[in-house]
Amino acid sequence: MATVSTSIWHISHFELTLRVLVSLLLGGLVGMEREWSNHAAGFRTHILVCLGSTTIMLLSIYGFGEFAGEPNVRMDPARLAAQVISGIGFLGAGAIMRTGATVSGLTTAASVWVVAAIGLCVGAGFYYGAVVVTFLVLVSLFFLNKWEKRLLGRRKRQEMLVRIGADRPGILGQVTARLQQSGIRIASVKIESGKDSSAQTQTTLFHFRLQKPELVQLTEAIEQIYAIDEVMLVELPGVAAGSLAKVTMKEGKYVV
Repeated sequence: MATVSTSIWHISHFELTLRVLVSLLLGGLVGMEREWSNHAAGFRTHILVCLGSTTIMLLSIYGFGEFAGEPNVRMDPARLAAQVISGIGFLGAGAIMRTGATVSGLTTAASVWVVAAIGLCVGAGFYYGAVVVTFLVLVSLFFLNKWEKRLLGRRKRQEMLVRIGADRPGILGQVTARLQQSGIRIASVKIESGKDSSAQTQTTLFHFRLQKPELVQLTEAIEQIYAIDEVMLVELPGVAAGSLAKVTMKEGKYVV
């Protein structure tokens, strides 16, 4: 009967500390990029995910080394690691937010998931793979992000929600005409009926999808739309109020 070598199931304190520090460094690099871009899951989140994954990988490989010599024990170093891959999804789901038809946080959720994979690689001592993946993740998040914005910027859509108090004939044509006068191209329009909770009156919501207008065009269009008596509210999901020029508001009701 062959003798089972138990040396591979043990790790020195130095090697364990090295793997944890490498995990902290690589996870921190990815998290720094997310923090720099002001995303929900940032520097500390990515470090904790990477450290946690590394710790679980170390535990899965070396935490049960004392039982390796037992005749009826089978060692499976991938058992705990498999649960990390499926279980890390709850953090990614927390980073995803939806505003109307706009979904944000998908890239951050993916970065959290891949950082968990990097942590598992470091915990298993697969340093080269962990470093290469970290480098490619940083290239994807930083450089390819700029390239994507430049290449696909013109194809992206901007939402505009216009709420009116009375749906008289021709009101949609008026709002559409004022958008077109400002040089804004309309990709699609959706109409929804509802009720104003404060005044308990029937309202109509025009949901426009615009073909990547300039901020100057949006400012001009908002002023012209607010000149229509029936318009109660204009919303621009995803546009910061400070990025627009001064807008003449109707009763202070301009919302971003």
